[in-house]
Amino acid sequence: MPVSFLPLFGVLLGLIIGSFLATLVLRWPENRSAIGGRSMCDSCGHQLRAGELIPVVSYVLQSGKCRECGAQIAPDHLAIELSAGLIGGLALFVTPGLEGLVGAIFGWLLLTLAALDVKHHWLPDQLTAILAITGLLASIITEYPALLDRLIGGFAGFALLALIGGIYKRIRQREGLGGGDPKMLGAIGCWLGWQMLPLVLLGASAVGIMVVISWKVRGEAVTARSMLPLGSLMAIAAFPIWLYQSAASALFY
Repeated sequence: MPVSFLPLFGVLLGLIIGSFLATLVLRWPENRSAIGGRSMCDSCGHQLRAGELIPVVSYVLQSGKCRECGAQIAPDHLAIELSAGLIGGLALFVTPGLEGLVGAIFGWLLLTLAALDVKHHWLPDQLTAILAITGLLASIITEYPALLDRLIGGFAGFALLALIGGIYKRIRQREGLGGGDPKMLGAIGCWLGWQMLPLVLLGASAVGIMVVISWKVRGEAVTARSMLPLGSLMAIAAFPIWLYQSAASALFY
């Protein structure tokens, strides 16, 4: 395949994978299989035909509704498909080839964790473990960051947020961080290395501030007990940092 076609391939592959991820995000918290049996409408059980399973296109042609019962298809299904397509296209644009595909996997895992955190405030240990393991395995394919930096990043990311969460709980006598947040930062460190962890937290903080501002603009109450999905914020920050890191390493390594 010509190199110039690889970003388009990444977009198309991302759309297909995004359709599966959207189903996973919807069904996993309800203990329903995302891979067992044929795809069906979650409202009426109508088994979807091939023409109803085309990512994005089917949603648009059906006006976001089931053809059988007219029930609204969750708009976040479309958002996840489009996000996965964008991730695949950007990864293979910045780093064409196998390294770009590996980076797309990083982005797709982050997207899944972010969606679960936003909808359910849940970062499954199984998924963060996969994120960490694939990050370490990625060192076989990509020279930078080095495996040692990834290992340090995994330990430092987890330890840093676990320490902050412990101090907050001791001072305020209540939980300030979810139990999955330190694990997720550690897993991100296994991909980006320890050097990028401050940028991940800085980026997550910046995105969090913008979210709070948007709440205030809409007139929503913001208090010390307002919950922000830190895992989602870190995911939003981490993938652009990977894009920058990969582009920089291609130039200097």
